Amino acid sequence: MVNEQSISVANIWKIVETIPDPEIPVISIVELGVVREVKIENDIIEIIITPTYIGCPAMDMITMHIKLALMEAGFKNVKVTSVLSPAWTTDWMTEETKNKLKAYGIAPPNTKQIVCTPDLFIQDEAVACPHCNNFNTKMVSRFGSTACKALYFCNNCNEPFDYFKCH
Repeated sequence: MVNEQSISVANIWKIVETIPDPEIPVISIVELGVVREVKIENDIIEIIITPTYIGCPAMDMITMHIKLALMEAGFKNVKVTSVLSPAWTTDWMTEETKNKLKAYGIAPPNTKQIVCTPDLFIQDEAVACPHCNNFNTKMVSRFGSTACKALYFCNNCNEPFDYFKCH
């Protein structure tokens, strides 16, 4: 049973921080930056979320997981609101989150830069392989396993990998 003291923004954040991203289970939806704000007004808990991409199919699952986690903790009046502005950005990810992505085998987003490869092909980002840390990589497809990732191939270790696109 929920008591008055447990209905606090800090306690709600603690619960929401335990919810893994449905597409990348090694990071939480808070670490990803999808959860923007927690509000409590008249015993109604509102969680504000922003998708990584408009139309992200994981948002329905994230909404359901938020509601379930809070209901399991005894909170009944839960509202999840999706907002598009300001648009989500990879800048909301911490270095710790990026390190978790890399350890999971996904190249984390990096700062955009112009790189000339040996064959003078210009690509817009230097992407290091999360497996061997080599920058001798090439984009195979602008879209990887999800819309927020691109598919890359490492010419050094011959491994394909997802790259979390910077935006």
